[in-house]
Amino acid sequence: MRTARLALDPAFTVGPVPRRLFGSFVEHMGRCVYTGIFEPDHPSADEDGLRTDVLELTRELGPTVVRYPGGNFVSGFEWEDSVGPREDRPRRIDRAWRSVETNQFGLAEFDAWARKVGTETMMAVNLGTRGLQEACDLLEYANLDSGTKFADLRKAHGSKDPFDIKLWCLGNELDGPWQTGHKTAAEYGRLAAETGMAMRSIDPDIELVAVGSSSRAMPTFGEWEQTVLELSYHAVDYVSLHAYYQEHDGDAASFLASAVDMDLFIDQVVATADAVRAKGKHTKKINLSFDEWNVWYQSKPHHAPGVQPWDVAPRVIEDEYSVTDAVVVGTLLNSLLRHADRVHIGAQAQLVNVIGLLRSEPGKEAWKQTIAHPFEQVRRLATGNVLQVVTTSDKYETAKFDAVDVVDASATYDDETLTVFLANRDQADSASVEVPLRGFGVDRVSNAKYLAAAEGQDRHTTNLEGDHTAVGLRTLDDVTVTEGLATVVLPPLSWAVVQFRKG
Repeated sequence: MRTARLALDPAFTVGPVPRRLFGSFVEHMGRCVYTGIFEPDHPSADEDGLRTDVLELTRELGPTVVRYPGGNFVSGFEWEDSVGPREDRPRRIDRAWRSVETNQFGLAEFDAWARKVGTETMMAVNLGTRGLQEACDLLEYANLDSGTKFADLRKAHGSKDPFDIKLWCLGNELDGPWQTGHKTAAEYGRLAAETGMAMRSIDPDIELVAVGSSSRAMPTFGEWEQTVLELSYHAVDYVSLHAYYQEHDGDAASFLASAVDMDLFIDQVVATADAVRAKGKHTKKINLSFDEWNVWYQSKPHHAPGVQPWDVAPRVIEDEYSVTDAVVVGTLLNSLLRHADRVHIGAQAQLVNVIGLLRSEPGKEAWKQTIAHPFEQVRRLATGNVLQVVTTSDKYETAKFDAVDVVDASATYDDETLTVFLANRDQADSASVEVPLRGFGVDRVSNAKYLAAAEGQDRHTTNLEGDHTAVGLRTLDDVTVTEGLATVVLPPLSWAVVQFRKG
């Protein structure tokens, strides 16, 4: 059996749990919107055409913020197309995914959906094919009460009250050559600064996210952040990070260690932002918005068989997630928690169908993918302060990261409950983890669940249509508490959450 020991103390914290860390992403891409959250002809559709089965599952997941409407899509998006009477809205080509956007679901419809879910909107503006003026017009439409051109236009369209969107992304992945309107760091940094300051003149209370690198593997990584922030530090509050992970050529060992890369990515962006802060003698800190992250098998074809250019809502990157993927997602959530002092926003991409936490079929059922379970549990149970956790663990060798801890961990504490999130990366052996409880005032296990392959399953098992509960959470019985020390035994290749309370 593998072994690990955690060192943690209530006096040593990373910081409060940022509630915006548990966000998601709805892009006008594939079937995320159409037949995902919006399907007027579905048997469960409400008066707004929203799928209530997906609504209910989304409420259970509880994303605290949802980024919209892209993504690559936003870099060619004309927001005016998505407002007003539906019969007057034009059909447009989406260059990013070579499909047709009908605009039957737009800003007002998303606001209605977000309010029903109970989530905050994170709005992205088009700085690819458009710029400062269009971003300001959209902000005026969304947030001003009345008495101006675009505020009054919103009222004329039937939305009396402002949408009051406070979190805004200044474009998307403009460091990428694939992006419509791809820019150099200097071009983008100047545009972000100008647009951000103009938007603040309309609504001083907004928060702004500058585009960071699309991945740590980008050839411009580091230099991009430095240049962009040197030009826009005064105008923005956050810089973004995007990262997707997958198993390559059967190398599950390296894939299971993906959080090592996420940890390093975050640390490097923080270092760059703080270097710009020092050089520019700025007083505020730029924090991080990890507003696209997930497992995504980019080595697979993006489009399903039979998809043609300029289809409406084609099946695009509808990955089916396994037990292994769920364990990796659990470790990525651990990474975000470990950096909660600087990563204040997160968005797991995406919510439905497109590399989705959820899946749905037109006219049929909706269900949770395996990766939804760690997300939901961490969102529900990570409360209070994130603790500093030092993990002393057996190691295993990987081709990509050398020796890596078998056990990955994070923890939170809210004066009543100590919550520990654990993953065992070993594919064959169980892992015994010691968790010291002294100083926390807790002495019993109040909740213990785990996700792993069950009898008759293997690490590739997924939740599919007609069998969407094959992989889920089960009670973890092998937890003992003796004289201030808990011992948790994790099954091979598993993710778990264990909570401790007093008496």
